[in-house]
Amino acid sequence: MLKKNSECWCGSKKKYKHCHEQWDNTISVLKLQGKIVPPHSLIKNEEDIKWIRKAAKINNEILDLVGKTIKEGMSTEQIDQLVYDYTVSHGAIPACLGYEGYPKSCCTSLNDEVCHGIPDKNIILQQGDIINVDCTTIVHGHFADASRMYCIGEVSSEAKKLVDVTKECLEAGIKAVRPWGYFGDIGAAIQEVAHKNGYSVVTDFCGHGVGNAFHEDPFVHHVGIRNTGMVIAPGMVFTIEPMINEGKRDLFIDADNGWTAYTEDGLLSAQWENTIYVTEKGVEILAY
Repeated sequence: MLKKNSECWCGSKKKYKHCHEQWDNTISVLKLQGKIVPPHSLIKNEEDIKWIRKAAKINNEILDLVGKTIKEGMSTEQIDQLVYDYTVSHGAIPACLGYEGYPKSCCTSLNDEVCHGIPDKNIILQQGDIINVDCTTIVHGHFADASRMYCIGEVSSEAKKLVDVTKECLEAGIKAVRPWGYFGDIGAAIQEVAHKNGYSVVTDFCGHGVGNAFHEDPFVHHVGIRNTGMVIAPGMVFTIEPMINEGKRDLFIDADNGWTAYTEDGLLSAQWENTIYVTEKGVEILAY
């Protein structure tokens, strides 16, 4: 057990009594109550947050640039090239490129593609398409992850509603985050919005811890029961990234590329993703 004047376990180089002593005291009480609590390894210090913010700034600028550039007639390969060029020109690294063999710098998931669509020179955007662009940026070994939906020209009212409601699901999930709350609160809030609008929530994929690695614990499920699951503690950084389907939640993975997930029924899917930092006072959205 650390002494009050020892250096804190988080790596801040502050005295324990001025850093995480009270945090540990709260965690100890929650443990005694039978709660699932995060380990120290999931807690970011000020230095971590500084670099995650820098990665998030570039990541946000990339998605802003995509929004200004994306249009009918553009290939998804051109989107990927834009992401790559902007990332490396700003001294950062595209985390997707080469990750577990993934061949591109971002994911471009179109219409009935749930996630992990691979950019391709032969995939040309058409009026009426909806597309998710998902990118993760590394700066100084720290990661920020976000995705946005883009509508190409005039889209159907059904497609527009799905895009808007999926963003509403993300916002509801973020609103449910509170220090010393529960991860089950996030999923419960998301599924309520989705189901109210007649949509389904994909359960094969979920959000995740992020920051010091691309994917960290915990899993952040987009369905859930309030007041259940791991405790959300100050210092945690994770993504919320609901994938909402127009039809059923069932999906399949492209057998040829091993990455792209499609809706089983061929109906539309949408996704929005933010990287969230939990503080003592609430939530800071880092990448969006």
